[in-house]
Amino acid sequence: MEALAKTQVDPSKIMQIGTGFMATKTLLTAVNMELFTILSSREISGAEIQSRLGLQSRSLYDFLDALVALGFLKRTGLKETASYRNAEDADMFLDKNKQSYIGGILEMCNNRLYPFWNDLEEGLKTGLPQNETKNGGKPIFEEVYANPQKLKEFVGAMGGVQMGNFMAFAKQFNFLSYKTLCDIGGAGGFLSAHVSLNNPHMQCSSFDLPPVEPIAKENIKNLGLENKVKVLSGDFFKVDFPKADVITMGNILHDWGAEEKKLLINKAYDALPKKGALVIIENIIDDNRSENAFGLLMSLNMLIETSEGYDFSAADFSILAKEAGFQEISIIKLTGPTSAVIAYK
Repeated sequence: MEALAKTQVDPSKIMQIGTGFMATKTLLTAVNMELFTILSSREISGAEIQSRLGLQSRSLYDFLDALVALGFLKRTGLKETASYRNAEDADMFLDKNKQSYIGGILEMCNNRLYPFWNDLEEGLKTGLPQNETKNGGKPIFEEVYANPQKLKEFVGAMGGVQMGNFMAFAKQFNFLSYKTLCDIGGAGGFLSAHVSLNNPHMQCSSFDLPPVEPIAKENIKNLGLENKVKVLSGDFFKVDFPKADVITMGNILHDWGAEEKKLLINKAYDALPKKGALVIIENIIDDNRSENAFGLLMSLNMLIETSEGYDFSAADFSILAKEAGFQEISIIKLTGPTSAVIAYK
């Protein structure tokens, strides 16, 4: 009996993960309905929330109190006497009116990605994307870049989710030996902006496709960095990378297969001076492939979204970087599951 007690296991983790989609969809729905934006200014009664969001009364308090139990809302009173306000993290990151808003990526998860993951099993068996392309639609990047409003939302979403990592990198990386930086696939220009803000001696440029240029320029202007950050346009597969002492790529390599990864790393090597640095900011999987669950799940997301993309470990990156000629590899832990892996020429 004692031996049985010692070996007894608990099914809690299985149930938590197996039913985790319920909590996920509850949060995504609240973000999509802008609940946290509505609650940003003051505490509001359940009845007023019901009216403003057009909700039916049956599950109103189950919905709101689930968000309390999950830690996204705070409450005084109970049911009909209850009033609600944002928890600190929800107020900081899920209020659309704040610059710190990261809900754009969650909106995309709700409106696009969530149903695609229902076909993960098919993706694992076929190796094919399970997004819009499955039913004859355009690939996500082609669809997004063809629509200026969608592109602006997408760039905002990608920038928002990476902002904390860009800020951490700008402060943690030693820029003293460098003068110039080019961010390849720089989207809204925020990585270049944060490097410039934290390292005044650096001259930075953000390089992406032509449709992104006006978005990046607007962001750089709003930050008052027109004299410190240049916005450059081009297709990074078709043209040489701009020369710079440091070349960065944030969430770029994981979009592509092995051959494209090699091509981009080689282009970076050619654009760097001796002792220059290539910095890759991604959800770098731990070398033992057993700790960074988010990095591994993001790699599955690349199966859902791309033809050949996958996430990778520092060891995987090191092999490709040394094939290109880089001499030394190091890694800096940033925020959450994200790291910067660095190759020195």
